Amino acid sequence: MPPHRPLALDHVPEFPHASFAHIAHALHDALAPDPRGFDPYALDRRDPALVREALPALEWFSRRYVRLRASGLEHLHAAPALLVANHNGGVMGPDLFCTMATLWRTLGADAPLYAMAHDFAMRRVLPLGRLLQRIGAMRADPANALRVLRDGGRVLVYPGGDLDAFRHFRARDRIVFGARVGFVRIAQTARVPIVPIVTQGAHRSALIVHEGEWLARALGLTRWSRLQRFPIALALPWIVAPGPWMPYFPLPFTIRLRVLPPIDAPPDADPAAIRDDVVARMQAAMDDLSGARR
Repeated sequence: MPPHRPLALDHVPEFPHASFAHIAHALHDALAPDPRGFDPYALDRRDPALVREALPALEWFSRRYVRLRASGLEHLHAAPALLVANHNGGVMGPDLFCTMATLWRTLGADAPLYAMAHDFAMRRVLPLGRLLQRIGAMRADPANALRVLRDGGRVLVYPGGDLDAFRHFRARDRIVFGARVGFVRIAQTARVPIVPIVTQGAHRSALIVHEGEWLARALGLTRWSRLQRFPIALALPWIVAPGPWMPYFPLPFTIRLRVLPPIDAPPDADPAAIRDDVVARMQAAMDDLSGARR
Protein backbone atom coordinates (compact mmCIF):
# COMPACT_ATOMS: atom_id res chain seq x y z
CA MET A 1 0.00 0.00 0.00
CA PRO A 2 1.49 3.40 -0.93
CA PRO A 3 2.13 5.80 1.97
CA HIS A 4 -0.70 8.23 2.54
CA ARG A 5 -0.29 11.97 2.30
CA PRO A 6 -1.87 13.90 5.18
CA LEU A 7 -4.83 16.01 4.16
CA ALA A 8 -4.16 19.16 6.16
CA LEU A 9 -3.78 22.85 5.51
CA ASP A 10 -0.03 22.70 4.95
CA HIS A 11 1.07 22.68 1.33
CA VAL A 12 -2.42 23.37 0.03
CA PRO A 13 -2.38 22.90 -3.76
CA GLU A 14 -3.07 25.70 -6.17
CA PHE A 15 -6.34 25.68 -8.06
CA PRO A 16 -6.10 22.63 -10.39
CA HIS A 17 -7.55 24.02 -13.61
CA ALA A 18 -6.61 20.95 -15.66
CA SER A 19 -8.27 18.58 -13.18
CA PHE A 20 -11.54 20.46 -13.22
CA ALA A 21 -11.34 20.52 -17.02
CA HIS A 22 -11.01 16.73 -17.05
CA ILE A 23 -14.10 16.44 -14.84
CA ALA A 24 -16.07 18.76 -17.15
CA HIS A 25 -14.98 16.68 -20.14
CA ALA A 26 -16.10 13.49 -18.37
CA LEU A 27 -19.50 15.09 -17.69
CA HIS A 28 -19.79 15.93 -21.38
CA ASP A 29 -18.90 12.35 -22.33
CA ALA A 30 -21.55 11.02 -19.94
CA LEU A 31 -24.23 12.81 -21.95
CA ALA A 32 -23.20 11.04 -25.15
CA PRO A 33 -24.70 7.62 -25.99
CA ASP A 34 -22.53 4.68 -24.99
CA PRO A 35 -22.17 2.21 -27.90
CA ARG A 36 -21.90 -0.63 -25.38
CA GLY A 37 -25.18 0.34 -23.74
CA PHE A 38 -25.56 1.18 -20.08
CA ASP A 39 -25.29 -1.75 -17.70
CA PRO A 40 -25.69 -0.63 -14.06
CA TYR A 41 -24.18 -3.94 -12.93
CA ALA A 42 -20.99 -3.64 -15.01
CA LEU A 43 -17.80 -3.52 -12.96
CA ASP A 44 -15.31 -3.21 -15.83
CA ARG A 45 -15.93 0.46 -16.63
CA ARG A 46 -13.97 1.99 -13.80
CA ASP A 47 -11.35 4.30 -15.34
CA PRO A 48 -8.20 4.72 -13.18
CA ALA A 49 -6.96 7.43 -15.53
CA LEU A 50 -10.04 9.55 -14.83
CA VAL A 51 -9.60 8.93 -11.10
CA ARG A 52 -6.02 10.25 -11.31
CA GLU A 53 -7.19 13.26 -13.33
CA ALA A 54 -10.04 14.06 -10.93
CA LEU A 55 -8.04 13.61 -7.73
CA PRO A 56 -6.29 17.04 -7.73
CA ALA A 57 -9.68 18.80 -7.99
CA LEU A 58 -11.14 16.78 -5.12
CA GLU A 59 -8.05 17.31 -2.99
CA TRP A 60 -8.16 21.05 -3.64
CA PHE A 61 -11.82 21.09 -2.60
CA SER A 62 -11.10 18.97 0.48
CA ARG A 63 -8.04 20.83 1.67
CA ARG A 64 -8.73 24.39 0.56
CA TYR A 65 -12.52 24.77 0.67
CA VAL A 66 -13.65 22.57 3.59
CA ARG A 67 -10.23 22.34 5.29
CA LEU A 68 -10.40 18.59 5.74
CA ARG A 69 -8.65 17.01 8.73
CA ALA A 70 -8.15 13.27 8.21
CA SER A 71 -6.88 10.74 10.75
CA GLY A 72 -6.74 6.98 11.22
CA LEU A 73 -5.57 6.34 7.66
CA GLU A 74 -3.27 3.58 8.93
CA HIS A 75 -6.41 1.42 9.19
CA LEU A 76 -6.82 1.39 5.39
CA HIS A 77 -5.12 -1.70 3.99
CA ALA A 78 -4.80 -3.39 0.62
CA ALA A 79 -6.86 -6.40 1.76
CA PRO A 80 -10.56 -6.68 0.84
CA ALA A 81 -12.82 -4.81 3.24
CA LEU A 82 -16.25 -3.25 3.51
CA LEU A 83 -15.80 0.48 4.17
CA VAL A 84 -18.85 1.78 6.06
CA ALA A 85 -19.40 5.55 6.26
CA ASN A 86 -21.99 8.01 7.49
CA HIS A 87 -23.73 10.29 4.99
CA ASN A 88 -24.38 14.02 5.24
CA GLY A 89 -26.43 16.65 3.47
CA GLY A 90 -27.86 14.73 0.55
CA VAL A 91 -26.94 15.05 -3.10
CA MET A 92 -24.33 17.80 -2.60
CA GLY A 93 -23.01 16.68 0.79
CA PRO A 94 -19.23 17.35 0.69
CA ASP A 95 -18.44 14.29 2.81
CA LEU A 96 -18.48 12.03 -0.25
CA PHE A 97 -15.92 14.17 -2.10
CA CYS A 98 -13.66 14.27 0.97
CA THR A 99 -13.97 10.53 1.57
CA MET A 100 -13.20 9.61 -2.04
CA ALA A 101 -10.22 11.97 -2.18
CA THR A 102 -8.86 10.43 1.02
CA LEU A 103 -9.35 6.85 -0.16
CA TRP A 104 -7.91 7.45 -3.62
CA ARG A 105 -4.85 9.24 -2.24
CA THR A 106 -4.26 6.56 0.41
CA LEU A 107 -5.01 3.42 -1.61
CA GLY A 108 -4.02 4.68 -5.06
CA ALA A 109 -6.06 5.32 -8.21
CA ASP A 110 -5.48 1.80 -9.50
CA ALA A 111 -6.80 0.11 -6.35
CA PRO A 112 -10.06 -1.82 -6.98
CA LEU A 113 -12.21 0.55 -4.93
CA TYR A 114 -15.95 0.68 -5.64
CA ALA A 115 -18.82 2.57 -4.03
CA MET A 116 -22.43 1.42 -3.82
CA ALA A 117 -24.63 4.12 -5.40
CA HIS A 118 -28.35 4.60 -4.89
CA ASP A 119 -30.54 2.80 -7.39
CA PHE A 120 -32.04 6.07 -8.63
CA ALA A 121 -28.65 7.45 -9.71
CA MET A 122 -27.84 4.26 -11.63
CA ARG A 123 -30.98 4.10 -13.76
CA ARG A 124 -30.70 3.80 -17.51
CA VAL A 125 -32.59 7.04 -18.19
CA LEU A 126 -29.98 9.16 -16.37
CA PRO A 127 -26.54 9.96 -17.84
CA LEU A 128 -25.19 10.36 -14.32
CA GLY A 129 -24.79 6.60 -13.94
CA ARG A 130 -22.30 6.39 -16.82
CA LEU A 131 -20.10 9.04 -15.22
CA LEU A 132 -20.31 7.47 -11.77
CA GLN A 133 -19.33 4.08 -13.18
CA ARG A 134 -16.09 5.56 -14.51
CA ILE A 135 -15.02 6.49 -10.98
CA GLY A 136 -16.08 3.18 -9.44
CA ALA A 137 -19.77 3.50 -8.61
CA MET A 138 -22.03 0.48 -8.93
CA ARG A 139 -25.69 -0.20 -8.26
CA ALA A 140 -26.33 -0.82 -4.57
CA ASP A 141 -26.93 -4.53 -4.93
CA PRO A 142 -25.41 -7.08 -2.50
CA ALA A 143 -24.42 -9.29 -5.45
CA ASN A 144 -22.30 -6.46 -6.88
CA ALA A 145 -20.54 -5.90 -3.56
CA LEU A 146 -19.80 -9.62 -3.16
CA ARG A 147 -18.31 -9.78 -6.66
CA VAL A 148 -15.89 -6.96 -5.85
CA LEU A 149 -14.92 -8.32 -2.43
CA ARG A 150 -14.37 -11.84 -3.70
CA ASP A 151 -12.11 -10.44 -6.43
CA GLY A 152 -9.95 -8.73 -3.81
CA GLY A 153 -11.42 -5.22 -3.95
CA ARG A 154 -12.86 -2.79 -1.42
CA VAL A 155 -16.43 -1.53 -1.28
CA LEU A 156 -17.62 1.78 0.19
CA VAL A 157 -21.20 1.77 1.46
CA TYR A 158 -23.45 4.26 3.24
CA PRO A 159 -25.90 2.02 5.14
CA GLY A 160 -27.97 4.93 6.47
CA GLY A 161 -28.80 6.09 2.95
CA ASP A 162 -31.44 8.81 2.88
CA LEU A 163 -32.24 8.28 6.58
CA ASP A 164 -28.72 9.42 7.42
CA ALA A 165 -28.17 11.93 4.61
CA PHE A 166 -31.44 13.81 5.21
CA ARG A 167 -31.54 13.77 9.01
CA HIS A 168 -32.66 16.99 10.70
CA PHE A 169 -30.01 19.62 11.43
CA ARG A 170 -30.45 19.08 15.16
CA ALA A 171 -29.24 15.48 14.58
CA ARG A 172 -26.22 16.62 12.56
CA ASP A 173 -23.79 14.82 14.90
CA ARG A 174 -25.72 11.54 15.04
CA ILE A 175 -25.07 8.28 13.17
CA VAL A 176 -28.41 7.11 11.74
CA PHE A 177 -28.48 3.63 10.18
CA GLY A 178 -31.97 2.63 11.30
CA ALA A 179 -32.65 -1.10 11.37
CA ARG A 180 -30.61 -1.85 8.26
CA VAL A 181 -28.31 -4.87 8.48
CA GLY A 182 -27.71 -5.62 4.78
CA PHE A 183 -24.16 -4.28 4.93
CA VAL A 184 -23.34 -6.63 7.81
CA ARG A 185 -24.62 -9.63 5.87
CA ILE A 186 -22.40 -8.65 2.93
CA ALA A 187 -19.33 -8.60 5.19
CA GLN A 188 -20.33 -11.89 6.80
CA THR A 189 -20.89 -13.63 3.47
CA ALA A 190 -17.64 -12.32 1.96
CA ARG A 191 -15.78 -12.95 5.25
CA VAL A 192 -14.20 -9.50 5.24
CA PRO A 193 -13.88 -6.93 8.05
CA ILE A 194 -15.94 -3.76 8.36
CA VAL A 195 -13.85 -0.57 8.40
CA PRO A 196 -15.92 2.39 9.69
CA ILE A 197 -15.29 5.91 8.34
CA VAL A 198 -16.76 8.84 10.27
CA THR A 199 -17.08 12.38 8.89
CA GLN A 200 -18.10 15.29 11.10
CA GLY A 201 -19.03 18.80 10.00
CA ALA A 202 -20.35 18.02 6.52
CA HIS A 203 -23.97 18.07 7.70
CA ARG A 204 -23.64 21.83 8.21
CA SER A 205 -23.23 22.34 4.45
CA ALA A 206 -27.02 22.85 4.28
CA LEU A 207 -29.56 23.20 7.09
CA ILE A 208 -32.18 20.47 6.84
CA VAL A 209 -35.19 21.81 8.70
CA HIS A 210 -37.67 19.05 7.81
CA GLU A 211 -36.90 15.43 6.95
CA GLY A 212 -40.13 15.00 4.99
CA GLU A 213 -41.03 11.45 5.89
CA TRP A 214 -44.76 12.08 5.35
CA LEU A 215 -44.03 13.93 2.09
CA ALA A 216 -42.10 10.92 0.80
CA ARG A 217 -45.04 8.65 1.62
CA ALA A 218 -47.53 11.05 0.03
CA LEU A 219 -45.48 11.24 -3.18
CA GLY A 220 -44.94 7.48 -3.30
CA LEU A 221 -41.16 7.84 -3.34
CA THR A 222 -40.64 4.51 -1.62
CA ARG A 223 -42.40 2.72 -4.50
CA TRP A 224 -40.62 4.28 -7.46
CA SER A 225 -37.32 5.63 -6.11
CA ARG A 226 -36.63 3.66 -2.90
CA LEU A 227 -36.45 6.86 -0.86
CA GLN A 228 -38.10 7.38 2.51
CA ARG A 229 -37.38 11.10 2.87
CA PHE A 230 -38.32 14.28 0.98
CA PRO A 231 -36.26 16.87 2.88
CA ILE A 232 -36.67 20.63 3.07
CA ALA A 233 -33.36 22.47 3.48
CA LEU A 234 -32.06 26.00 3.77
CA ALA A 235 -29.24 26.16 1.23
CA LEU A 236 -27.55 28.40 -1.30
CA PRO A 237 -28.45 29.70 -3.82
CA TRP A 238 -32.13 28.74 -3.43
CA ILE A 239 -32.54 29.69 0.25
CA VAL A 240 -35.25 27.00 0.42
CA ALA A 241 -34.25 23.77 -1.34
CA PRO A 242 -37.01 21.14 -1.47
CA GLY A 243 -36.52 17.50 -2.31
CA PRO A 244 -33.72 14.93 -2.26
CA TRP A 245 -32.31 15.80 -5.71
CA MET A 246 -32.09 19.59 -5.47
CA PRO A 247 -28.42 20.59 -6.01
CA TYR A 248 -27.06 23.32 -3.78
CA PHE A 249 -23.82 25.15 -2.99
CA PRO A 250 -22.30 23.58 0.15
CA LEU A 251 -21.16 25.94 2.87
CA PRO A 252 -17.40 25.85 3.64
CA PHE A 253 -17.40 24.44 7.14
CA THR A 254 -14.38 22.44 8.32
CA ILE A 255 -14.80 18.67 7.94
CA ARG A 256 -13.09 16.08 10.11
CA LEU A 257 -12.71 12.49 8.94
CA ARG A 258 -11.58 9.51 10.99
CA VAL A 259 -11.01 5.93 9.87
CA LEU A 260 -11.63 3.47 12.71
CA PRO A 261 -9.97 0.08 13.31
CA PRO A 262 -11.50 -2.88 11.44
CA ILE A 263 -14.40 -4.75 13.04
CA ASP A 264 -14.78 -8.48 12.49
CA ALA A 265 -18.08 -9.80 11.16
CA PRO A 266 -18.18 -13.54 11.99
CA PRO A 267 -20.61 -15.45 9.75
CA ASP A 268 -22.39 -17.02 12.73
CA ALA A 269 -22.87 -13.74 14.65
CA ASP A 270 -26.13 -11.81 14.93
CA PRO A 271 -26.12 -9.13 12.17
CA ALA A 272 -28.11 -6.72 14.35
CA ALA A 273 -25.55 -7.03 17.15
CA ILE A 274 -22.69 -6.28 14.75
CA ARG A 275 -24.62 -3.31 13.32
CA ASP A 276 -25.19 -1.94 16.81
CA ASP A 277 -21.48 -2.32 17.60
CA VAL A 278 -20.50 -0.51 14.38
CA VAL A 279 -22.94 2.33 15.08
CA ALA A 280 -21.79 2.63 18.70
CA ARG A 281 -18.13 2.91 17.71
CA MET A 282 -18.91 5.41 14.96
CA GLN A 283 -21.06 7.47 17.34
CA ALA A 284 -18.25 7.54 19.91
CA ALA A 285 -15.88 8.82 17.23
CA MET A 286 -18.47 11.39 16.09
CA ASP A 287 -18.87 12.61 19.67
CA ASP A 288 -15.11 12.95 19.98
CA LEU A 289 -14.79 14.83 16.67
CA SER A 290 -17.67 17.19 17.42
CA GLY A 291 -16.25 17.81 20.90
CA ALA A 292 -12.88 18.66 19.38
CA ARG A 293 -14.55 21.14 17.03
CA ARG A 294 -16.29 22.88 19.92
